[in-house]
Amino acid sequence: MSSASYLSSLSHPTVFVGCGFAGKYPMGGGNFSVPLQYLLGLKQLGRRGIWLEVIPETEDPLHDAARVRTFVRRMKKYDLEYCLLLQPISFQQKNPEEHDLSSMKIFGMDRLRFREEAQRGILLNLSYSIKAPLLTLFERRLLCSLDPTEVVFWMSRMEMGQSFHHEFWSVGLSMESMSPLIPKSIVPWKSFFPLVDTTFLKAQPKPLFTTRPRFTTIGQWYWDGAIEIEGAYMDFSKQAAFAPYLSLPKKVPEAIFELAINLNPDDLERTRLRKLGWHVVSPHRLMPTPKRYYDYLTGSLAEFTAVKLESKMQSGWLSDRAAAYLALGRPVITEPTGAEKFLPAETSQSGLFFVRTLEEAVEAAREVLLDWPRLAKAARTTAIDYFDASKTLQKML
Repeated sequence: MSSASYLSSLSHPTVFVGCGFAGKYPMGGGNFSVPLQYLLGLKQLGRRGIWLEVIPETEDPLHDAARVRTFVRRMKKYDLEYCLLLQPISFQQKNPEEHDLSSMKIFGMDRLRFREEAQRGILLNLSYSIKAPLLTLFERRLLCSLDPTEVVFWMSRMEMGQSFHHEFWSVGLSMESMSPLIPKSIVPWKSFFPLVDTTFLKAQPKPLFTTRPRFTTIGQWYWDGAIEIEGAYMDFSKQAAFAPYLSLPKKVPEAIFELAINLNPDDLERTRLRKLGWHVVSPHRLMPTPKRYYDYLTGSLAEFTAVKLESKMQSGWLSDRAAAYLALGRPVITEPTGAEKFLPAETSQSGLFFVRTLEEAVEAAREVLLDWPRLAKAARTTAIDYFDASKTLQKML
């Protein structure tokens, strides 16, 4: 522990950022970026933060060891304290919805010291990653929902952390006015903007393109969720969300529209999208580390993406990826989710376009091409004013 961290711990409880989705997915640089912004924001606040990660063990010890090495290497790169827990496969099979400290291998902290720190510490539990009985060790427990609609839906049917947390925070800015298609929430939600450390991610110059400017986005093309709406299971995938916008590249030929999505080499969607004018690239190849992820965003003129679930349910959701684009001075074109009500009304002041149709998307893309410097400056200002990690964490803590 550094001297600054030690002095902070004397006046403030240690903050643990609980995660269960970064360590097991080492090729996801953008995935890793999400909790990283919390830890960097805590540093800006002068608060001591510890990254608490749970990785489920597999039947391949060499694979598990490689994931542990990658995680530890990244902790050292960003000068972060951490506690990494490896959950044995035998315990997973018997108790799939439990985390028991005594059964886990621990890296980065002594087991006894971890217990002592937790008993007077705060847990920011991202996406209900840390489960009982482990999470009950912490004095104060905040559930931080990154998927507003899915969490509200599943809380009405099963345990999703509602029984174990003291406060409930969501990146859904409109939790009290969500669509009645979703069951009414059984917990009181507080809202927060997705976090980005605006001292770490700074505004960058306009990219130098060898051919045409690039609009990009990153994500999963298919969706494995199962949310029942009025007795039916709807497709809330990116594939479905992009359907109205598939002719966008041909409508704006002066730009490249690129999808960094995980598709198998033989997936026919690759061929279909390319015929429609989309560039399709592999996020695992292009951005396997946080730095490569930020480089990819920096090399974009702006983000264009479509939203299915949160747009239909009007939860007020915005992505952590959008926050990173904005911090780098990259405008964002997306669909309205209710979040637009909490941001400057004029695009020229926010750097965000909320589009509902193909025609509006075409108009937004052309405006970005024509007026990028002003929109880039607005995007950066919005990141600082609304998405800055230290400001949000100060409010939460």
